[in-house]
Amino acid sequence: MRNLLAVRPAISESWRRSENAGVDSGVQEAPLVFDRDVLADARLAHPLDPHLPMLEGLLRNVADETEHLMVITDDAGHVLWTQGPPGARRDADQIGLTEGFRWSEDTVGTNGIGLALATGRPEFVYAAEHVAHVLHRWSCAAAPITDPDSGGVIGCIDVSATVEALHPATVALVGAAARLAESRLENEMRQRDELIRERLLPHLRGLREPGLLVTATGRIIGAGPGEPGLAGWRGRRVPVPESGGTVALPDGRAAVAEPLGEAFLLRPPAVRARRGQSAPRSGTRSPGCAPAAAGAPPAAGEGPLLALSFLGDGRPHARLDGGPLTLSLRHAEILALLALHPRGLTGDRLAFYLYGDDGSPATVRPEIHRLRQQFGGIVRARPYRLECAVEADFITVRRLLDDGDVAGAVRLYTGELLPGSDAPAISAERDELAVRVRRQALDRGGADALWTYAQTEPGRSDLEALERLSAVLPPGDSRLAAVASRSDRLLNDDF
Repeated sequence: MRNLLAVRPAISESWRRSENAGVDSGVQEAPLVFDRDVLADARLAHPLDPHLPMLEGLLRNVADETEHLMVITDDAGHVLWTQGPPGARRDADQIGLTEGFRWSEDTVGTNGIGLALATGRPEFVYAAEHVAHVLHRWSCAAAPITDPDSGGVIGCIDVSATVEALHPATVALVGAAARLAESRLENEMRQRDELIRERLLPHLRGLREPGLLVTATGRIIGAGPGEPGLAGWRGRRVPVPESGGTVALPDGRAAVAEPLGEAFLLRPPAVRARRGQSAPRSGTRSPGCAPAAAGAPPAAGEGPLLALSFLGDGRPHARLDGGPLTLSLRHAEILALLALHPRGLTGDRLAFYLYGDDGSPATVRPEIHRLRQQFGGIVRARPYRLECAVEADFITVRRLLDDGDVAGAVRLYTGELLPGSDAPAISAERDELAVRVRRQALDRGGADALWTYAQTEPGRSDLEALERLSAVLPPGDSRLAAVASRSDRLLNDDF
């Protein structure tokens, strides 16, 4: 162990971590962890990919183009992008400071990238402060980049050069670049939040009782009326909700999380119990449900909100303005089809979608009648349609995939659409959605999205997904053991 009294505390602490990880000072280069195909997927999946031109331009204009190397990594220290002059790149290649190699403290010891990721703040590592002797002619300044949505570190930006070329003040430069990247990510987050609020806040405010709108990452983005102080919680965080689970509010009270597509509605349990399972009876109009023009979906915020949770092996369930409603499989199928066709379906078309060539409008009419008894005036006829706003988990997954938000889509995709249904149109939709989620998770998902997909029923037995996970998870990741065990069982037909 070196003399720890002669160095900065951040460096001495990093030396201790490196020693505990078993890093040898004779290590010659960082380990290669991504092959070309996996590297391309990791880049595409990373949230910094759209902002790479901005970062490159910023550092190109400020740093010395003749000597400095810019490096951008993910949260595990995997190098995804580098930029620099040929001479600097040749030197960097000799130590593995290039795309596909890992620069965490536990692989090469103390270095700017690994230190910044470990401390969560901008750091500078000079010459002999590196553990590896081969790095003593290098210095590097690095800063972590935090995702404003999840609050977690998603990567690092680093500028490296030989000892003579890099000034310690470069740490201010990379820190500014990281803050600029975070501001870009925050702007994107706010745009997503606004879209969610536009769809859901009118219904939240219409409840006339306390409630909070919370993202899937636990951020409070809106509040309904009914209690002073709730609006002041906007921007604060709660533990990540689970459907039907209890969440602690900022003041310590408990609230129940009700899913609304890509967001959650949090309400005190007493409010939820008071609403119970009350639903409008046949022939009555649902509260706030104004008739829309025939064949036209209602405008956002018009009428009640119907939330459908139809993904996964659990029993399909619906909530009408927060009130839970029990559904048969057939009624869930009808609601899914009407949600997929907001302008409505004729009796013939609905029957064909449900029963194929054997269906007839006469078969559909009794089911619609029973649905109207349960849901009241929101189920309309001529054509059959839902006259209310609808938030359905399977439709939200489709929208997220269309928008390129693979991580959000995979997080919401808890399993296949109504897996017990044999209705032709439902089966087709189920298969198409499953294929799209799987393909985008494999091609663009990244390690965390792939792991989330592997926890779904289709993902658990997907050998290709498990093999890709083995390639992209960093060495030492606790999930690798589970991936290897499951892969072995699949290969041995013992799953």
